[in-house]
Amino acid sequence: MNQPFDINNLIGGNLVWLVIALFIIICIFLGVRVVPQSEKHVVERFGRLRSVLGPGLNFVVPFLDRIAHKVSILERQLPTASQDAITADNVLVKVETSVFYRITEPEKTVYRIRDVDAAIATTVAGIVRSEIGKLELDQVQSNRSQLIERVREQVSAMVDDWGVEVTRAEILDVNLDDATRSAMLQQLNAERARRAQVTEAEGKKRAVELNADAELYAAEQEAKARRVLADAEAYATSTIAEAIKENGIEAAQYQVALKQVEALTAVGAGPGKQTILVPANALEAFGNAFNMLKGRS
Repeated sequence: MNQPFDINNLIGGNLVWLVIALFIIICIFLGVRVVPQSEKHVVERFGRLRSVLGPGLNFVVPFLDRIAHKVSILERQLPTASQDAITADNVLVKVETSVFYRITEPEKTVYRIRDVDAAIATTVAGIVRSEIGKLELDQVQSNRSQLIERVREQVSAMVDDWGVEVTRAEILDVNLDDATRSAMLQQLNAERARRAQVTEAEGKKRAVELNADAELYAAEQEAKARRVLADAEAYATSTIAEAIKENGIEAAQYQVALKQVEALTAVGAGPGKQTILVPANALEAFGNAFNMLKGRS
């Protein structure tokens, strides 16, 4: 015997299935999590850390797990900070710093520190003051790259417990107060004047040295010429002596006659010497000299 069709049972059964399907859809919606490439999500279960979801498709337990924190892992830059510091030679300077960092372990960042930006800024300020206090002002200016490296290393070590990686720590500028800047400018001008005086003195010293070297060289060359002339005269004297030795008094007379003729020629060649007054005995001597030269030729 056929039972009568009950619409209420049909509606009731369909409603149950509809509720089940809706529940399944909600579970899927709550259980599947898609995390962007630039983020990491911190999952809590009953208020405690459950896991950290990385970029991509992830699954959690619906109604039990929840996304408590969405943390960006992109590199961040702290606002440029300015703090006072005193160098080892008691000079007050104002240092401008800039820090870049990124979060590598979000579970440490969200549970161990409340304001990570302020904490890093305070840490950097303390380290910069400490490091500058070890150096004199000239060293701060000349060894800035080494100072930056030491600051970065110390900051990285101190923020490691916060799940943060410091990628860069820069010292942008080191400024002085007006009084110190004026004093340094005066010192710089004095140093420039001193260097100019030293350069001028060194130039004069070098000029004196070169002049002395030139005079010494000239004296050496003159002495060398005198030695050559003396050697030539000695050779001539030796030659004449040898000739006298071989030819007797005639060779000596010939040399005397030759010198007399040369002397007369030199006197006659001078300016205003067209008329020459010569004693009679000198003319006789020159006559004898010419005769001897004629005889020798």
